[in-house]
Amino acid sequence: MTTITTIFAATRETFGATATDLVRSHPQVALVYAEISGQFFGDARTAAPDRVINVGIREQLLVSVGAGLALSGLRPIVHTFASFLVERPFEQVKLDFGHQDVGGVLVSTGGSFDIAAGGRTHQSPGDVALIDTLPGWSIHIPGSAREVDILLRRAVADGGRHYLRVEEHQHGVEIPESSTRFTALRQGARGVVIAVGPTLGDVLDATAGLDLTVLYASTIRPFDRVGLRAAVEGSTPAVVLVEPYLAGTSARSVSEALVDRPHRLLALGTDREHELRRYGTPDEHRAAHGLDASSLRRSIGRFL
Repeated sequence: MTTITTIFAATRETFGATATDLVRSHPQVALVYAEISGQFFGDARTAAPDRVINVGIREQLLVSVGAGLALSGLRPIVHTFASFLVERPFEQVKLDFGHQDVGGVLVSTGGSFDIAAGGRTHQSPGDVALIDTLPGWSIHIPGSAREVDILLRRAVADGGRHYLRVEEHQHGVEIPESSTRFTALRQGARGVVIAVGPTLGDVLDATAGLDLTVLYASTIRPFDRVGLRAAVEGSTPAVVLVEPYLAGTSARSVSEALVDRPHRLLALGTDREHELRRYGTPDEHRAAHGLDASSLRRSIGRFL
């Protein structure tokens, strides 16, 4: 097995190693990619040249080929940058996978602004919101290399439709087990903060010393309604949602979970109103959107 398990391994490298292992060990698993990350798939191409397909920079074809492989009985892993996997071929995702009701695992890289130097074409803060408009998709936001490995293996084994968002930024926290349920890392009485994927490290720093419950989510769809309701039972019904993509993407899910309870909600993430037109670095983009620890602490403090 070539899995990289250290939490400090690169997330994209871990995806390549795990995908390669799955292709070599499972004859029904196929890998389709569009040039991106090809440097990690050499062993997979050698082991199973008929099940590892590079379609070039043709992203609509990428998704359609993946769905066609699923129709033939294979379990496809489909991969490229998030903006080219979800936004550009959204119609193919909607029709070829969704309307035809076939399963597969879409794995993106680049996140909202990992590739800041690539400009807006390579940034995709709206990818999760788009996938969330479609029925039947599970959505995973791993916050570490270890979680990339665990969640990819689980998604491939499941058989349904999964979107796995691989981001370079990691939270640096050892989570006992990556679960589809929320993991409670702190207990408090003034409210609940839901940290999604790589935002966890900054959330823990931002809430240090505050009387708050912190829940961690590496799988955001299905949304853990039971876990959230249990967390707010002993606290003021004030919820802070911190997501590394479009602010408010999961606000509807919070409201549905607490439909019978009056509550307050603060949804933090990438700004819906202002598009950044300077390149900068990923850290600078996170800070500009208020997702660094100091900005989060100010926002949460004002809300409370």
